[in-house]
Amino acid sequence: MKFASEFRNPKAAQAVLARISEVADAIGATAENPVSIMEICGGHTHAIFRYGLDKLVHEGVEFIHGPGCPVCVLPMARVDECVEIAEREGVIFTTFGDAMRVPGTLKSLMQAKAGGADIRMVYSPLDALELARRNPEREVVFFGLGFETTTPSTALSIQQAAREGLKNFSVFCNHITVPEPIRALLQDPHMMLDGFIGPGHVSMVIGTHPYDFIAQEYSRPIVVAGFEPLDLLQSVLMVLEQIRDGRAQVENQYARVVPAQGNPVSLAAIADVYERRPSFEWRGLGEIDASGLRIRAKYAAFDAEEKFSVGYAAGPRHVPEPEGCSCGAVMTGRIKPTACAQFGRGCTPDTPLGALMVSSEGACAAYWQYRGARGAEAAE
Repeated sequence: MKFASEFRNPKAAQAVLARISEVADAIGATAENPVSIMEICGGHTHAIFRYGLDKLVHEGVEFIHGPGCPVCVLPMARVDECVEIAEREGVIFTTFGDAMRVPGTLKSLMQAKAGGADIRMVYSPLDALELARRNPEREVVFFGLGFETTTPSTALSIQQAAREGLKNFSVFCNHITVPEPIRALLQDPHMMLDGFIGPGHVSMVIGTHPYDFIAQEYSRPIVVAGFEPLDLLQSVLMVLEQIRDGRAQVENQYARVVPAQGNPVSLAAIADVYERRPSFEWRGLGEIDASGLRIRAKYAAFDAEEKFSVGYAAGPRHVPEPEGCSCGAVMTGRIKPTACAQFGRGCTPDTPLGALMVSSEGACAAYWQYRGARGAEAAE
């Protein structure tokens, strides 16, 4: 608890909550006409429910859960392609544990593993790199998944594999970027968002300037936030104060961790290894221009898409959502998880229809974990 307790101080939280109520009243926010603030990061969503912040803030403040869970926004076709690679003879397929139970069209990676595929959970792409060194007769594939937070470690691993001249290591690249889907949401005329709580971990890598367009082009405030209760409450207050003052700026509540210019070493590795895809499919959002990364030609030997002719190398493939599944609507903030007819019924952690129920950052998983199977009160 050292260095964390100060950000969980109840008296300090009460003081910030009182200020939130004052500002919310000043701008006329009510339960019938709330200020809608989207937290982009799935880690923020879970923190909000873990600490009950949605119940503590003024009734005129509504949290909208955004597409900030990289496992959740992965289209089902990409899960199918992971299974296809993993089930090939001689392949060791490695992945973060969060992706193991995400359902594909026919099966998840966990089910493929149970069926005999050599699929191993790792904590880092460096673990996959070590497996490739120890198993030179096998093809070791790492499932490169995540926002800008995890992209640098994958890039550094590819650079290391190139230096060593490893022939049996490759990455199935599904890395994606945060700013582009925010732009897509802001261009949606049905999305009524008054402000944003920006992702903390992503911003450690990219800094705060990639969000400038939110304020400059769309006149919405955004505050990059940490993950403790006081971080999030202070960020809500900062968004409300901008609205009260008629401002739209990028502010950095998490300055103790997030530098405005980002991490230059990480950004250099990303720029060296990756380039933008023309477009990439997001579950619930469809194809978004320049929102995905692919491995540059100079590192093509480590590109699993090219090596196995899957993914965009084989041509885009769309798989429709399972019947009755509302993952797309939940992920884009159009509805709350409990508004999905399958929540707690046809879709549970044991029998998931979509990734939001099984990912550690999924909104449905947060509702289930902290509000129970039905979570009826969370839908209010």
